[in-house]
Amino acid sequence: MGKYILRRVLLMIPIVLGVATLSFILMKLAPGDPAAAYLGDKATPETVARLHRAWGLDQPMIIQYFQFLGGLVVGDFGRSFLFQTTVLELLKLRMPATLMLMLVSLIFAVIISVPLSLWVAATKSSASAIVSRVFTATVQGMPAFFVGTLLILVLGVNTGLFPVGGYGSSLGEHLYSLVLPGISVALTICPVLIRSLTAALSDSMSAEYTNFAASKGLSRSKIVRNYAFRNAGITGISILGIQVGHLVGGALVVENVFAIPGVGSLLMEAVLARDYNVVQALTVIFGVLVVAVYLLTDIVYSIVDPRVRLGA
Repeated sequence: MGKYILRRVLLMIPIVLGVATLSFILMKLAPGDPAAAYLGDKATPETVARLHRAWGLDQPMIIQYFQFLGGLVVGDFGRSFLFQTTVLELLKLRMPATLMLMLVSLIFAVIISVPLSLWVAATKSSASAIVSRVFTATVQGMPAFFVGTLLILVLGVNTGLFPVGGYGSSLGEHLYSLVLPGISVALTICPVLIRSLTAALSDSMSAEYTNFAASKGLSRSKIVRNYAFRNAGITGISILGIQVGHLVGGALVVENVFAIPGVGSLLMEAVLARDYNVVQALTVIFGVLVVAVYLLTDIVYSIVDPRVRLGA
């Protein structure tokens, strides 16, 4: 088990290096000058050149690249051109709201997907199958920002049940304000999760051990809950791990719809201001986060099913 985890961790290194290199190259290829964007109407060739020297942008590209990589190794993401503070300080302020939104979204995704999948598998009726198919087909065609806007209009503006934006100042207010954003992001991963869980439950229900349980007189709903769902849960863990990329992307977009002060809004401001260090840092951090979740998913999967380690 230890060798398996070590091998998977070592495989992360080239992936993270690739993400860091790609983000550096893309930011350097992006049009516009961060110094000119920061100075605005006050920009002159002399003031722009002065900021270039102060920010290290006058250095050769290869030196900037290795300075960027060296900073990542020691956890130094540099300073924000726009906010005039370290990127690490900005992340400390903005990251908790984004992580909270991702966690709330994940919980809503499980709350919506698991009961619906169990209902379809337990009843095996045409009504439950139609409801499931209509729901997944409808939700899959709507992007997170569109769902968020609809929820704002229906449950925020018209009924006043939930706040239409902001993040609050206490834990209770944070959770209350994240209900609509969390549902918006959760619905982006629900279709895949529902279809995968339903298929896995159907396969489990046709296995010999479930047929044996049925021959003992157990009801279909009890067989689904007590036997089939345990095996289908492995599929659910894998799908949730794979969907983390969509979860991150959805959270970053929805933050701007609901005015949540997380890294999504920070990333938008940084891109518009060509704040290289902030954009590069966020790209690398979320790349590492996605890879780390994949790794964690593989480890959990290998614990549940040891045959995975043999095939790795």
